[in-house]
Amino acid sequence: MTPTVQGFFDEATNTITYVVTEPEGKACAVIDSVLDFDYASGRTDTRSADQVIAYIQEKGLDLHWILETHVHADHLSAAPYIQERLGGKIGIGDRITVVQNTFGKIFNEGTRFQRDGSQFDQLFHEGDSFHIGQLRGDVLHTPGHTPACLTYVIGDAAFVGDTLFMPDFGTARCDFPGGSAATLFDSVQKIMALPDQTRIFVCHDYKAPGREEFAWETTVGAQKALNVHVGGGKSREDFVAMRETRDATLAMPRLIIPSLQVNMRAGQMPEPEDNGTTYLKVPVNGL
Repeated sequence: MTPTVQGFFDEATNTITYVVTEPEGKACAVIDSVLDFDYASGRTDTRSADQVIAYIQEKGLDLHWILETHVHADHLSAAPYIQERLGGKIGIGDRITVVQNTFGKIFNEGTRFQRDGSQFDQLFHEGDSFHIGQLRGDVLHTPGHTPACLTYVIGDAAFVGDTLFMPDFGTARCDFPGGSAATLFDSVQKIMALPDQTRIFVCHDYKAPGREEFAWETTVGAQKALNVHVGGGKSREDFVAMRETRDATLAMPRLIIPSLQVNMRAGQMPEPEDNGTTYLKVPVNGL
């Protein structure tokens, strides 16, 4: 089946949120939503999520799933906000528990912070399937960028999160805690084993040098032939050397501190303190 895919590009974080709709029905899913966040003021805004909600309402769609490809380090998730207004179940990979344990320690979270993934409605395992109305989705575990990364293969479309970018931009970094360039290479091969005509939808785009427009849709065949990091039969050894060298030069994402604390809670903020205000921690020299 060929789902209808509508992308919403957030230029502030270079993130694409997708609404995926069954071809002959009204059931849909939202993948990788964005909650706007002004770091300087500590204030959130819902304008990006509201665009997604308005589209779903205007089309008369029925939201079944709010899916995360992984715990994002560059934007906050709007999953709870969207769920409150439209319903649906929030899903992520079952390795979220590894991420929660890792960052629970880094942020010195107390015992009230559950590290069992229970903040999410559904924890997906490798090989699981789910349905958006009559449209089937299949789950591939594709770690490397983070331990919990998933690819959702929905009909003829694959939503790869940060595992792959557009062919002229390459692949995701692997230097976050629990990341691995070798593991990412293996995950990419799993995606490349899909049929060449499979549409690939990436989570971010940064406009590679020489390209004037943002883009977020490509194919497995194009990635195999043209991806600047893994295409054209590049070896695992060469990829790992390139990726580790490149990652050593990269700065941390601007929103990594708030994003991790919120997204490992399925988009919820930490509990308010006794004055009624919610705080996000900054671990000095801790990341």
